[in-house]
Amino acid sequence: MNRRDFILTTAALGGAGSAGTWMAAAQAQATNAAGKPVILVLGDSLSAEYGLKRGEGWVPLLEKRLAQQKIAATVVNASISGDTSSGGRARFPALLAQHKPSHVVVELGANDALRGLPLSDTESNLLQITKAAQAAGAKVLIVGIQVPPNYGGDYTRRFEAVFSKVASATKSALVPFLLKGVADAPDALSLFQADRIHPTAVAQPQLLDNVWPELRKLLPK
Repeated sequence: MNRRDFILTTAALGGAGSAGTWMAAAQAQATNAAGKPVILVLGDSLSAEYGLKRGEGWVPLLEKRLAQQKIAATVVNASISGDTSSGGRARFPALLAQHKPSHVVVELGANDALRGLPLSDTESNLLQITKAAQAAGAKVLIVGIQVPPNYGGDYTRRFEAVFSKVASATKSALVPFLLKGVADAPDALSLFQADRIHPTAVAQPQLLDNVWPELRKLLPK
């Protein structure tokens, strides 16, 4: 499957999501108080382990990599399947107050495109999330996504540019395309679930590899 086959559908990106438990919240607050990084991932189904077993997603794999590299940090996955940039913006203040993150990974926007929301709204929401995180002292990593060609050349270019514009305007780190090496892989069909939207467990290490280099630069040496 090439990227043309990567078609977003409402049913696939919707549904119930997952967020950090109260136990994770308590751990995050204790860790942050101790001066260790607290990494908050604010995302949608691509980060919420949609269709995967618990622990198979790229965010849990991030926790394992941090441990393997002996980087003391707490990861809070506040991703919810079906979430939009507007939804993320609405719930972010409470998450910020609860977890007090030192780092925020923002992976939102795919559902905005799916629902035909104005790109200006997506950009504004991502800007507000990023500025709020920075005002609280957190470093931010923007994780971009791309839409398939059937959305039209002009729209796909403008949508992709939203993430780089937000990163540039706020001097944040940027991962241009979360699904690089998956959606455009020669064997892409085998790397997606039956919905052809959500990557399988086999593909999750690649998603982490896409995020890790930029995130690592933001963490203590």
